[in-house]
Amino acid sequence: MSTGTIITLAVIAFIALYLVTIFNRLVSLRNRFKNAFSQIDVQLQRRHELIPNLVETAKTYMAHEKETLTGVIEARNHAVTAVRAASAHPENGGAIKNLMSAETALTGSLGKLFALSENYPDLQANQTIEQLMAELSSTENKVSFSRQAYNDAVMTYNTYREQFPNYFVANSGGFMPAEPFEIESTDYKKPVKVSFS
Repeated sequence: MSTGTIITLAVIAFIALYLVTIFNRLVSLRNRFKNAFSQIDVQLQRRHELIPNLVETAKTYMAHEKETLTGVIEARNHAVTAVRAASAHPENGGAIKNLMSAETALTGSLGKLFALSENYPDLQANQTIEQLMAELSSTENKVSFSRQAYNDAVMTYNTYREQFPNYFVANSGGFMPAEPFEIESTDYKKPVKVSFS
């Protein structure tokens, strides 16, 4: 073998190794943001489990607010469906966007319920409601922290994916851009009112 052939083979081996390294790093970063999404999933499921109990307790006091209570349950059910789809494929940007939309609608419905509940002093004094509201508030905080960790992982993945020559490996390997989890409504950025004092 000539020196030129050896050098050519060494260069080809180096390039192949470099491309494999990029591919493996993309896999690692994609798995990291998928894992971060699973933390959001856990917290959203907890949130969704609390809401029917909250509505059921509120029904006793808010019989005349059936439309609002029904709206909360419908928004919750839509959010449950959206989180299932997103959990199955967190790399699917469309599923994440649908989840963001569903969670925004649910937050809006809950906000309406909380605003109306101020008109019912007996409801405000109910210990079950107070406990559910405290759990919901804690869960909302955990969702927020989990969302931040997920968005950080998505940013790291997307940045690495877009760099040269990673971009070519990502596109040929089917590594699509990841969608950050952002709530569409600015009302969500306001703290959810959870006290009935």
